[in-house]
Amino acid sequence: MSRQTILVVDDEELIRELLRFNLEKEGYRVISAKDGVQTLDLLTREQPDLIILDLMLPGIDGLEVCRRIRSNPRYQEIPLIMLTAKGEEIDKVLGLEVGADDYITKPFSNRELLARIKARLRRVHITEESREISYGDIRLDPNSLLTYIRGKEILLTPKEFELLRILLQHPGRVFSRDELLDQIWGYEYFGDTRTVDVHVHHLRQKIERDPSKPDYIDTIRGLGYRYNGKKYEN
Repeated sequence: MSRQTILVVDDEELIRELLRFNLEKEGYRVISAKDGVQTLDLLTREQPDLIILDLMLPGIDGLEVCRRIRSNPRYQEIPLIMLTAKGEEIDKVLGLEVGADDYITKPFSNRELLARIKARLRRVHITEESREISYGDIRLDPNSLLTYIRGKEILLTPKEFELLRILLQHPGRVFSRDELLDQIWGYEYFGDTRTVDVHVHHLRQKIERDPSKPDYIDTIRGLGYRYNGKKYEN
């Protein structure tokens, strides 16, 4: 079995080497880049299993690198963890908005980072994974991670796909943000449920006719989210 490859992007050589040491000790293969240009060039030759991307990079910053990665179908499904020295919520939200699956703020513990990496790399456990999931005019193929809305193929990130899958499998059931964090992210997210709201927002932008008046995903004030199955009941 080949080792999983992690791409580490940071302009500080000390951080790159520290991450390389710790990740290789855990059995991962590590490749690295010091800026955005080098990162995008490296991705033309490598297909990493996960990317750790620093926000503050010289030249092309981390947000723009993330945007370019997510705009390329070849890289859209690669889990991406944003690394930032900033702690303000706006920076975290921006990272998620442009396609990061997770973020971690410097300084961070090696244990925390490894937990997040393992969570991102863990296979999605889907009951009856060989069977398509459909409800109403939404259809999901768990094997290919393809999503069809009203017969049209829609590109979703792995986390968006998993979020829609969970809601779709339980129409009408209200999931709290904490439940969704636990089931999708699979580890303690330090109480920051904002990431669920961001992913729901992104999902609505892709699947709803009018995201401001969603047909599929309802917000239940003070509780969480549910897939609206009532519109398909006979």
